Amino acid sequence: MSDPNPQSGSSDKEPASEAQAAQDALDNTERAEVATEPQRSAAKPDREPEPKPSLGRMFLENLWAANTFTVTLLSLVLAVVVGAVLMIISDPAVLSTYSYITSRPSDAINSSWTLVSEAYANLFKGSIFDPEAFTAWLNGDGGWQAVLAPISETLTYAAPLVFTGLSVALAFRGGLFNIGAQGQATIGVIMAALAGFLLPLPPGLHLLVAVLAGALGGAIWGFIPGILKARAGAHEVINTIMLNYVATYFLTWLIVQNGVQDPTRTDAISKAVDSSAQLPRLLGDNLRVHAGILLAVLATWAVAWLLNRSTLGFELRAVGANPDAARTAGISVTRTYILIMVFAGILAGLGGSNMVLGSTASALTPLVVAQIGFDGILVALLGRVKPWGVLLAALLFGALQAGGNRMQSYSGISLELVTVLQALIVIFIAAPALVKAIFQLRAARAARLQTSLAKGW
Repeated sequence: MSDPNPQSGSSDKEPASEAQAAQDALDNTERAEVATEPQRSAAKPDREPEPKPSLGRMFLENLWAANTFTVTLLSLVLAVVVGAVLMIISDPAVLSTYSYITSRPSDAINSSWTLVSEAYANLFKGSIFDPEAFTAWLNGDGGWQAVLAPISETLTYAAPLVFTGLSVALAFRGGLFNIGAQGQATIGVIMAALAGFLLPLPPGLHLLVAVLAGALGGAIWGFIPGILKARAGAHEVINTIMLNYVATYFLTWLIVQNGVQDPTRTDAISKAVDSSAQLPRLLGDNLRVHAGILLAVLATWAVAWLLNRSTLGFELRAVGANPDAARTAGISVTRTYILIMVFAGILAGLGGSNMVLGSTASALTPLVVAQIGFDGILVALLGRVKPWGVLLAALLFGALQAGGNRMQSYSGISLELVTVLQALIVIFIAAPALVKAIFQLRAARAARLQTSLAKGW
């Protein structure tokens, strides 16, 4: 008598199970073939694949993407456009033509174009190249000094900005916001000037001592907020801002002291720096460009090497990226903070030295440093806190300042417009999303448009 409930492995169930399994496998195979047939058909294109785009096409496509170069260039364009609008608004004669623009639009267009084109033409002629001076030199009616004068002025204004820009950029890379470049440059100019007219040294050695004195003064003024940040946790922004005031008032007090003030003058001005301590001019006495621009290029290379090629630079960048992780990896964050501010102070002090040892001034006055420390912040931002970018940004700002003088003299445009242009450039640089939205830029694959450059700020 057979078992009514045979086991699954018994001979009673095996033939039926094997037949059913074979049938199920066949059905599944047919369904899979039917399902994959449309995919195979879709995988076979009706035409040949498109060829790889040419190098020129790829360049144009990538150019109109939200990368750093495109955003920076378009920021300059936007600043120029807004500056043109401000010129038109601030000129009553041109603005009056818009009262009847519906009847005679050509008057408004022509007067606006004349004003803006002449202003920017004079900006170009005063900073880069003057075609009229070049033509006069070719005809024998002028000298070569007039041809090189615009470039000379641009380099003269740019040299101290390179140093202060590098000072701010170096601190940024280390996670610190060095607002105190102005104060460090002020102490640097004081030390350089004192060494320049108080120490009786031979030429060459006198210049070297004066330059080193300026660097030492900046280093001391940078060390103070550095040690306070490292030891007490005091915020470097507050400390450096306060030290800016201290340095400014110390300069104002020092100038009128006996032994420092020029005995032949009653106003606040010091003795003149000896000629043996002044930076030599590169293109003769008639052009102001001096060896400070060569020192600026050398400093740019040194900072680039420090950041990218040295162990200290790696530690600096690691602390700037994540102080806690750097501390865990065995890096002394305290030591790094102090060194960052000392190096930043040295660079700013060298920038201050350029103001009194170069051709800008030869004696201390309350305004001898101008605003090179605060302009250095703008230069660092425009240069994306990278050394060679800072150099290019300083050249641009130097060109704006040099060309602004001619623009004011020949076109009657206020020199303050140059400051507005600088501010607009930085505003658009700091807001890449705005530039991207205005020009409908595509997102760049490797774009890293950072607006927060200092850790914790």
